[in-house]
Amino acid sequence: MSDLGDFTEFDGDDTGEPEAEQTDAGGTTTDTEPTDPDATVEEFDSYEATPAGQDRGIGVLSASAGLQISERSDETQLRAYLTVGNRSDVRIGSYLLAPYPDGERLFCRITALEYTQEYRADDATEIHARRAMRSTAIEEADFKLLATLEPVAVLYEDGSGGGSQRAGGQGTGENGHLRRRMTDRVPKPETIVRLADEKADIKTGLKMPADGVFLGYLAVGGETVRTAASPPTIDYRLQDDYAAGDPLVFRHTLVAGGTGSGKTHAAKNVLRQYLADDRTYPLETGGDREVRPAVVQFDPQDEYAQMHDDGDYDEAFAKRLDREGIGHGGHDDTIAFVPKVGSANYAASHHSAEQVTFTIPFSMVHENPWLVAGSGLNDNQYGALVNELLPQFDRQYGRDGTYEQFQSFLDDPALREQLDESGRVHEATFDAVKRRARGFGAVFDQDARPITDRVHEFVRPGRLTVVPTYHISQGRHAETVVLALSSLLVDQKLSNDPAHERIKETPLIVGMDEAHNFLTDADTVQARKVIGKFTDAAKQGRKERLGLFLITQDPQDIADPVFKQINTTVVLNLGDEDAISAVNIPSNLESKVPYMEKGQMVVYSPDNSEPVELIGLSRCVTRHGRG
Repeated sequence: MSDLGDFTEFDGDDTGEPEAEQTDAGGTTTDTEPTDPDATVEEFDSYEATPAGQDRGIGVLSASAGLQISERSDETQLRAYLTVGNRSDVRIGSYLLAPYPDGERLFCRITALEYTQEYRADDATEIHARRAMRSTAIEEADFKLLATLEPVAVLYEDGSGGGSQRAGGQGTGENGHLRRRMTDRVPKPETIVRLADEKADIKTGLKMPADGVFLGYLAVGGETVRTAASPPTIDYRLQDDYAAGDPLVFRHTLVAGGTGSGKTHAAKNVLRQYLADDRTYPLETGGDREVRPAVVQFDPQDEYAQMHDDGDYDEAFAKRLDREGIGHGGHDDTIAFVPKVGSANYAASHHSAEQVTFTIPFSMVHENPWLVAGSGLNDNQYGALVNELLPQFDRQYGRDGTYEQFQSFLDDPALREQLDESGRVHEATFDAVKRRARGFGAVFDQDARPITDRVHEFVRPGRLTVVPTYHISQGRHAETVVLALSSLLVDQKLSNDPAHERIKETPLIVGMDEAHNFLTDADTVQARKVIGKFTDAAKQGRKERLGLFLITQDPQDIADPVFKQINTTVVLNLGDEDAISAVNIPSNLESKVPYMEKGQMVVYSPDNSEPVELIGLSRCVTRHGRG
């Protein structure tokens, strides 16, 4: 038996078959080799394709296994044969166009790539394997590369004229607007397919707005999609114009990403766009009056006050941002509102924003009694606090009564005995409330001006107010501060008779980093009250010009009633399976999340676009990092 290493190469010589005749383009008949299915690549390449000229597109639609567009996605069958020279240009997720005879175009996306056998040679034999291992190049033409396509939309011109940009896409010139509709036609077999490389086609096909708040650049497989335009990238923006519907900022945003994924970098870049000088929103009852939004950002890691200062980038990068209409640079009207909590000291040398201190007055507990229920009162105990103890304390000390006075009030044995004998509060219930209401002495009524006296500074059109809590050592105290301030904002926004008109009349974005710590679902009175309040706020956000901007690495811990109100989800790298499942993005994008590099993201915003992959700016547009 001979060694397989000494085999003789098959040269495709005489097969014993008769020669075939072939007529060239000029009508002359010539003798040629037969079109033997076992022929080699070299023989196949000797045949000239007619008509002569340059190939168009990257391949053609194949009907060999059927060509079908169906209302049911699992019955749709759309595949394209990709020619050898174009195969390196395609990726799973690449966008393609296939024209119809009347000028409409099918916009589709590659969902799978598959090599299939082209000739009768079996590539799985020892001989072929050894030949491949010794050769310098793979004969790729020995195989067919088929792309499975997902139809996304049919593109057409409505012929209305004008050529202005549309909401959800870009205008196409003087003869009409480019529009999209559901896929309702099957293209013809052997229709030429080409890569979508026009910005208008891609933006319209994906239902992306032409204008709005910049998030990043469209990407496929971690690489930005390039076009022949200038700039060659395709910007992704969130709809932000009442003329086209409710701005998505008031339909709430969630940014989810693990440690090191770049979520704070991304969040800063987005929030900076809302602070641009020309960003305004009309008031519901303000006639033609438009007001710049205020941003209040709760900051447990002390990172957002840096937005006062310029970012670390050169002039060329700044000019690029200017050309593309992206807001950048430090925001001068940034102020750090520092809560005074016990002896905790806030020292910040990493930013130059103005700092003011404040305290939470105990009077705010009358409106939100659960602020002193951090240890978890049950329903019976909470009822005693709300219906008996706080009203009696109010009658005795007034609304200006302090937390220290409230503690003395609860220490009165006569009060305990009176309430127990009257049957209004059992002595065990009284003792439970007394225990759980202790421990807040460092939070309330500290040596600083009450926040209720500083509302006009706290919320101001065009201002970024940052509330750092990094210096507060006890999580219970930090939680109370954040919930007290956020409740003040939400209550005034939703009130028909607000005590602070400034909050009511200013478009407001409430940013909350590590949102899972404050909006978690739990079986306590405090959790239920907080979730109920924020759910109401989210539902009425569009009407009241109130937007929630939540940032978290544990989206699975955010209460479902709040999560359901989120319209725009921005997902960066997440490694936890529960977290990935919780963000509820399409499965084709979900599988990419654990492998995304820093700055890569998936955006799921059904009212803004198809689900897409993006790459954010490589630089933060404001200062970022402690270096």
